[in-house]
Amino acid sequence: MNERIGELLVKESLLTTEQLKKAREEARDKGGRLGAQITKLGYLQENELSGFVASQYGVPDIDLEDFDVDPAVIQLIPEEVALKHNVLPVNRAGSTLILATADPSNIFAIDDIKFLTGYNVEVVVTSEEQIKRAIDRHYDKSASIDDIMGDFDDSDVEVLSDDEDVDVLELAKESEDAPVVKLVNLILTDAIKKGASDIHIEPYEKAFRVRYRIDGVLYESMKPPMKLRNAITSRMKIMAELDIAERRLPQDGRIKLKLGRGKEMDYRVSVLPTLFGEKTVLRLLDKSNLQLDMTKLGFELDQLEVFKDAIHQPFGMVLVTGPTGSGKTTTLYSALSELNQTSENISTAEDPVEFNLTGINQVQMHEDIGLNFAAALRSFLRQDPDIIMVGEIRDFETAEIAVKAALTGHMVLSTLHTNDAPSTVNRLLNMGIEPFLVASSVNAIVAQRLARRICSECSEPDPDVNAEALGEAGMDEEEANATTAHRGRGCHTCSDTGFKGRIALYEVMRIGEELKEFILNGASTTELKREAIRLEMLTLRRSALNMVKEGTTTLPEVYRVSAADF
Repeated sequence: MNERIGELLVKESLLTTEQLKKAREEARDKGGRLGAQITKLGYLQENELSGFVASQYGVPDIDLEDFDVDPAVIQLIPEEVALKHNVLPVNRAGSTLILATADPSNIFAIDDIKFLTGYNVEVVVTSEEQIKRAIDRHYDKSASIDDIMGDFDDSDVEVLSDDEDVDVLELAKESEDAPVVKLVNLILTDAIKKGASDIHIEPYEKAFRVRYRIDGVLYESMKPPMKLRNAITSRMKIMAELDIAERRLPQDGRIKLKLGRGKEMDYRVSVLPTLFGEKTVLRLLDKSNLQLDMTKLGFELDQLEVFKDAIHQPFGMVLVTGPTGSGKTTTLYSALSELNQTSENISTAEDPVEFNLTGINQVQMHEDIGLNFAAALRSFLRQDPDIIMVGEIRDFETAEIAVKAALTGHMVLSTLHTNDAPSTVNRLLNMGIEPFLVASSVNAIVAQRLARRICSECSEPDPDVNAEALGEAGMDEEEANATTAHRGRGCHTCSDTGFKGRIALYEVMRIGEELKEFILNGASTTELKREAIRLEMLTLRRSALNMVKEGTTTLPEVYRVSAADF
């Protein structure tokens, strides 16, 4: 989108001058286009922007999400040219090619397409983001499972017996067969397109299935033939540089995949022997989606203030708690990004190191050679540290060293697996840490969960949720009567799930003087929680209900991710 449209949006009062300035800065800093940044920042909806551009230039606008383009038309323009000009051919009539673009004033792009195709070009307008998604969809080079299986017959792969004495050469050869390689590549790339966070490849007695975890929920994606069970596992293990002959012990590795257009994706691979073969789980680590801006994580303003104050203390401990996959790593990385100054020496002990952060000394744990969290922590304290991040406090030894570090002038960040913030205190006490040490060392405890976000394209009031249901969830009567709960109807954008993306819910407990007294007196988790709520702590349930009030998530999601306060 050109600068003239930006000025016109301000003139028509659809944007403020400050918003246009911010969008320009984002476009300059991130190398994107102005229109994409305006919609990403939430200043205008995609259809509002494309409708405005279309009206200014007197051309039609189009919704590409519901538009199926003939593959023969797509082939008229190479993918590189479509990406370069951010355009998509959508139809042809005689000697005229209909071209979707976000910027009808881009004469260079139109002339380029005319010269390349030999067609006259007529333009229609859509948003930049819609064009990007359509290019990904229509120029998809990976075959479908049906295409791949069309090349596969019983003679292609020999079924191995379940005996422990496996011919490694046979396994390796089998895993390199073309259908197997294509199928594994399809599984890995399809997960990215669908926005999955994890891939589960699971063998059972009479079935073999692949599931993707999308927005925190597992969905079955495909059921490859049973004959390919060992071949797929072996291919994954070869890619992750694991021992394909070892089928009795769990193994962990990593796959780095180059996707073209300069994009790379990391997969953390875990292989676990089960009754009917090895189950493979891959965690997708996409650095381009890593959110390091603390203001965009989902903290309410008061919570963010408490959290920032806690991590900016000269010493002490800040703990982040929650189940696996609740976003703890993202919260810790955003805190480290906030603290990452040239004047600070920051060291992290992680298992595994998920993302590389410039300016931070990250250490990968290796339990098999004795490099665990406790050993790394001891070493850090001899490295003149200012800030230390420990991946997880699992035992007394790690907890003890972390507490001592926090009490001797260091800022320590770490995670624990507990249900909420108040129960974290008792978890430390149960590990063997003395109450006076916990009270002296811990600055704040953050509990978090991830709730699915209602799809913005098909959000509608939920007729099944009334004031009484909201009251049962924890809202007071007046608040419940004033709230209209929403749900997602299901549409093309969200694959008919009603949800698109996730939002973090937080419970931030500041360990002030009042709570320190409670900890020293051996208060129970319930007593700590009551006192924290009295001191205006927002609980996980309360945070979730606030999201329902804003129409961000649904009432069933509230029950899925949070427990009642009392």
